[in-house]
Amino acid sequence: MSATRSRRRAGWGLTRLTIVASSLIALLFGVVFGILLWAIGEMREATDARKHVRTAIVEAGTLERLVLDLETGQRGFLITRQESFLQPWESARAAFPAQAQQVVSLADTTELRDLARQIRQQGESFISDYSIPLVEAARRGDPSAWSVQRTAEGQRRLDVLRGLFDRFDRDAQSVLAAREQIAAGRVRWSVAVATGGIVGSVLLIAAYTGFLTRKIVRPVRRAAATATRLADGDLEARMPGTGFGEIGELEAAFNSMGDSLEESRRFTEEAHKRLKLLYDASMAVGTTLDVRRTAEELVQAVIPDFADFVTVDLAASVVRGDEHAPDAGEPLYRVAVGGLVEGAPFYPVGTMTTSAESTPQAQTFGRRVAMIEPDLRTSTAWRSQDPDRADRILEHGFRSLITTPLGVRGVRMGVAGFWRLSAHEPFGEDDLSYAAELAAKAGVDIDNARRYTRERNTALTLQRSLLPQRPPAQPAVEVASRYLPTCSQAGVGGDWYDVIPLSGCRVALVVGDVVGHGIHASAAMGRLRTAVRTLADVDLPPDELLTHLDDLVIHLTGEEACMAEGDGGSFAELGATCLYAVYDPVSRQCSMATAGHPLPVLNAGDGLTEVVSGPVGPPLGVGGLPFETTELSLDAGSMVALFTNGLVVSRERDIDQGIDELRRSLAHSTASLEDTCDTVTRSLLDGRAADDATLLLVRTRALSPEQVATWDVPADPSQVARARKLASDQLTAWGLADMEFVTELVVSELVTNAIRYATPPIRMRMIRDRTLICEVSDGSSTAPHLRRARAYDEGGRGLLLVAQLTQGWGARHTTTGKTIWCEQALQSRDGD
Repeated sequence: MSATRSRRRAGWGLTRLTIVASSLIALLFGVVFGILLWAIGEMREATDARKHVRTAIVEAGTLERLVLDLETGQRGFLITRQESFLQPWESARAAFPAQAQQVVSLADTTELRDLARQIRQQGESFISDYSIPLVEAARRGDPSAWSVQRTAEGQRRLDVLRGLFDRFDRDAQSVLAAREQIAAGRVRWSVAVATGGIVGSVLLIAAYTGFLTRKIVRPVRRAAATATRLADGDLEARMPGTGFGEIGELEAAFNSMGDSLEESRRFTEEAHKRLKLLYDASMAVGTTLDVRRTAEELVQAVIPDFADFVTVDLAASVVRGDEHAPDAGEPLYRVAVGGLVEGAPFYPVGTMTTSAESTPQAQTFGRRVAMIEPDLRTSTAWRSQDPDRADRILEHGFRSLITTPLGVRGVRMGVAGFWRLSAHEPFGEDDLSYAAELAAKAGVDIDNARRYTRERNTALTLQRSLLPQRPPAQPAVEVASRYLPTCSQAGVGGDWYDVIPLSGCRVALVVGDVVGHGIHASAAMGRLRTAVRTLADVDLPPDELLTHLDDLVIHLTGEEACMAEGDGGSFAELGATCLYAVYDPVSRQCSMATAGHPLPVLNAGDGLTEVVSGPVGPPLGVGGLPFETTELSLDAGSMVALFTNGLVVSRERDIDQGIDELRRSLAHSTASLEDTCDTVTRSLLDGRAADDATLLLVRTRALSPEQVATWDVPADPSQVARARKLASDQLTAWGLADMEFVTELVVSELVTNAIRYATPPIRMRMIRDRTLICEVSDGSSTAPHLRRARAYDEGGRGLLLVAQLTQGWGARHTTTGKTIWCEQALQSRDGD
């Protein structure tokens, strides 16, 4: 009975101990779990707070990218004036207020909230006070939109915004770090308390302590360590994911947050890389207005960052600058090719190809859509054009292809092909959209170059059509010439030259320069050249001809000023210079006058060169100042070089240095004027002219005394018969007896008119060269006029008879009177 009571006491004591232990354990567990649950709650709150701050940082980054889109869009529009650049600008402008408000709402500290409000205020001010007015000004064509002040103001505003974003990011990171530190401190405190409770009841709950240690304490520590790594920027940090309940949720939350942050960073870096590549490409492509060079810049801009090899094919009409819109099946001309692989088996530059209809190139060109071939090994469409070449391309390691159309405003121009090697990732859909955008920007640049090429070809065609196509046949000089248009983007200029046969075997040499470039300069040059030829037909001396030409330029300038006030193409604003020289192979005298134009360089045939010295008059259009004539006596075989400033002036040398170089080149002249022209242009221009350059080389000839006969004729009507006899005898001596009848009639009429209507001295001259020239000079300045005599008039038929019997006739004034001349074509001895 007592044993039973003892067992009951022991059991009761054990029960009580169990109850007490259980109570203690329950209490301890309650306390421990209470602390742990409180710690977990604090960690959740800290996690939410950190997530909140990170969200604010991400949203601020999104807002900063909107500002970047605003700046990029407006800059692209300012550069190209294409409305397509304003699409991202419009989107960023529309999204900015809501995004800025989102950042303000996410800022949960006073400092961050103030910074967010400042960012919103500065961003809205940048959009409303700068960006929108700038775009509107650019649309109106206001030059202030491209001014340095406007650009500096925009840079200043952007710098302020970037500074605010940097401060926001730093402050947010500081808040995040502080909260991480508080969370870590609370976690450590809760772990210490829990560990103390577990150590105090280790004898009672050893197993349970181990369980708690393995399942709760260690995961919490891992979570703290993971949070610390994430806070330090190690976005690859992850928890093992072996916990359960709240620990498992915590692990999942940490891992999800790490995945989200890492993906956000990857997307941000990728987007930034694409934007930078697109920006760099937009700055690198289109630096010139040359179609081929623009295509080459496209190739260079994307290698190796985007593609390993690039090909650019354009329609031939685009390369030529034609207005013709290419058809879908039109052959394409390979203008640029390049990449990382040497000796790649692609068609070389200059190849004209017609792609098979099933190939990506043909589909892209015809349908004007970008296409992608992620794996060329499994594709058959691109092989149909040239299977053997396709196999060689695969052997060189190419595995992926994107073809994008090159065009603008719905007009197809060509195709760009982007190739990647198997060593890199194949192209994806993101790459396709990027390539299409890059090709669209390049298409605008190529179209600009095409338009410039067309305009330049038009101006050059006009310029060349207004210049002499070939030197006219004349006995006075041997002629060679060169006209080299400028290689710059300024356009064709207004240089010109001319060789004009005059009466008496003389020749007029003209060289001039209308300052400026483009169609207007060419048209002005054509008008001046026509005016010079018209005045030269009147046989005016050089100084008088330039005076009349100066008056004409002033008159035309006034007319243009009335039609369009302030027109930049008027003669007064363009300026014009001209050198006019007349050479007589009989007397070997050369008379010249210049209106602001450099005097020629002379090589007398002894290897020594010199610049002709003489007065230089004012440029054409100044008016009120005289022009003076310079007289030279030239030996037969002398070489005279007439030129424009573009031949001797460049960025590397002034006009004096250029003329010295020209003299050195002429000192080593060859027998061929054409070879000498080539030597001079190679020496001074080296194949590229900074401005239009004109060179006119002439080598003088002289008529022998046997080709010229001169007689003084007394002012006596009886001398007419003598004059006929002298002319007849001279024709017999020249072997031109078949021309005696017509010549005697002409001489009789001209000498009779001189004796009857003019004043002494009277002189008759005959010249035999390519034609037979008869001249009668007298001391009167009154020129005769051709008229048709009526039936009963006694006179008035002489000049009409001369005009009918000869090839041409005319009158020229001299310092002592005038000369009446006429020409006859030489006849062969058999009368043909």
